[in-house]
Amino acid sequence: MVFFPRKFLTKQEGDSIINCIKVAEKMTSGEIRVHFQKKLNGEVKDAAVDTFLRLKMDDTEDRNGVLFFIVPKKKIFAVIGDKGINEVVPDDFWNEVKDLLEKYFKEKKWEEGLCKAIAKTGEKLKKYFPIQENDKNELPDEISYS
Repeated sequence: MVFFPRKFLTKQEGDSIINCIKVAEKMTSGEIRVHFQKKLNGEVKDAAVDTFLRLKMDDTEDRNGVLFFIVPKKKIFAVIGDKGINEVVPDDFWNEVKDLLEKYFKEKKWEEGLCKAIAKTGEKLKKYFPIQENDKNELPDEISYS
């Protein structure tokens, strides 16, 4: 079996997740990224915020980037939305997405869980950030690793 970088996913699984991002982003002007972290020192949310900034996800016109930050070895994750999202959505906006991820991640179904959560994110964001005629892809759809 050929593994995707860092051995978290096969190439086929990685390609599937990237395709899910592209499909979800056709519903919304929001930008979605996935990041896998091999090691974690400290709190997952702090590391996710640091990664969000390092990936320049706060550099979108509408401040509507979303990061799925996953640490498979520790079986933890965070979903981070940018300022533009957090200013307009209800406080419990991410709960449904997080619950979905948790369900699939417990079974180590990274690809399936991420694809379902990414699709749900696209659906939820289209209410607040519908796709625009002149929409451009402001961030890469690729999966990042560190």
